[in-house]
Amino acid sequence: MVTGANYLLEAKGEDGKTTKILIDCGLHQGSGFAERQNFEAFPYDPESIDAVFVTHAHIDHTGLLPKLFKDGFRGKIYSTEATKEFAEILLLDSEHILAMEAERVKKPPLYHEGDVYDAMKLWEGVDYHKLIIVGAFKIELFDAGHILGSAFIKIEAEGKSVVFSGDLGNYPAPIIKPTEKLPEVDYCLIESTYGDRVHEDVDHRREMLEDAIEDTVKSGGVLVIPAFAMERTQQLLFELNELVEHGRIPKLPIYIDSPLAIKLTKIYKKFTSYFNKETSGIVKSGDDILSFPGLHMTLTTQESKGINSVRPPKVIVAGSGMSQGGRIIHHEKLYLPDPKNTILFIGFQAKGSMGREILEGAESVRILREDVPIRAKAVVIHGYSAHADQPRLIEWLKPARMALKKVFVIQGEEDSAKALSAKINDDLAIHAEVPNQGDSVEF
Repeated sequence: MVTGANYLLEAKGEDGKTTKILIDCGLHQGSGFAERQNFEAFPYDPESIDAVFVTHAHIDHTGLLPKLFKDGFRGKIYSTEATKEFAEILLLDSEHILAMEAERVKKPPLYHEGDVYDAMKLWEGVDYHKLIIVGAFKIELFDAGHILGSAFIKIEAEGKSVVFSGDLGNYPAPIIKPTEKLPEVDYCLIESTYGDRVHEDVDHRREMLEDAIEDTVKSGGVLVIPAFAMERTQQLLFELNELVEHGRIPKLPIYIDSPLAIKLTKIYKKFTSYFNKETSGIVKSGDDILSFPGLHMTLTTQESKGINSVRPPKVIVAGSGMSQGGRIIHHEKLYLPDPKNTILFIGFQAKGSMGREILEGAESVRILREDVPIRAKAVVIHGYSAHADQPRLIEWLKPARMALKKVFVIQGEEDSAKALSAKINDDLAIHAEVPNQGDSVEF
């Protein structure tokens, strides 16, 4: 599946001692089945883990770290400094949502706020390409180009090497630097979220956003955009800034109705050293890339409710990105029944999520105990995905194809993973396979 990334790697050092490290410790998200998995015991002893290496801040890669601490982990956590700062905010934000989920399924809470703060005390921010040694392992972080501070991780031990891709970026991406090249390595675990798809190019992506806004203005409707608070909202702000400043869209109010996204956007402005050359140049010229005339940040509940009293046309960007909760569901309840309105999806919609239901043409959805008819137009732009598509995943593997002994295709729904595995076998002549959850492999 796409979410719940969590890998245990073991190796013996020259002294005969075994070192155990984790790569990511993520929350299962999406369907009810996946959510219940979060309450199961870890399939290893958390006390035995020497360190955790985090690829990036998204909850499906970090969300169970406080639970890991609660269950006995006392090793070190490593990531880039930006990932560390983003993760703290995301984990604290998730805590109350998970508490409600626990109550719903009649389970004890996964963790408490104090577990987040205690886990953060074990967390160390490191730079890309700084060599980290933990027992038998040598570890190096490379820029994955997925979100700000994201990394793929190269690990060496016992004379062998393996890369864990984390999530790889869709490039060229607004704001952040492109994915670094895959170094020569023996084995690779590669994500496959979009392993069977091809994204629109950047120009087409921006044109589709422009068209969605213009159509909304013509119809006198509301454009509702479910967006993840981390990266997707900031990408949108960057693109909207470009459209507004170049006069490509009519003047209309645009609302970022997400306290979490507002907090994360402030952190973005702190880590400008992670920006790509183009964005760095714009920032140096004095342009605030994440702000423009007509933009409204609605932090409080009262401000959020006030959006409803503003007459259309208007644009509302809110979380959660899969319509599984947050302020977006209140807007969807209000605006989905009107055919003048549009709901625009710009991120992956997992199986079982309400966003996936709407995207697949459901006639109605249940929101806040009510059946809400869907008459609004549903539009999707895959090009805004922060995930690499199939051609980019193949392109990333290609330079290392002569050295690679085997590739494991992970973090994708079954069809996507199988399609990418077949493509790797056929185009690169590298043996690739799709492992099952719980499988063990010896290199």
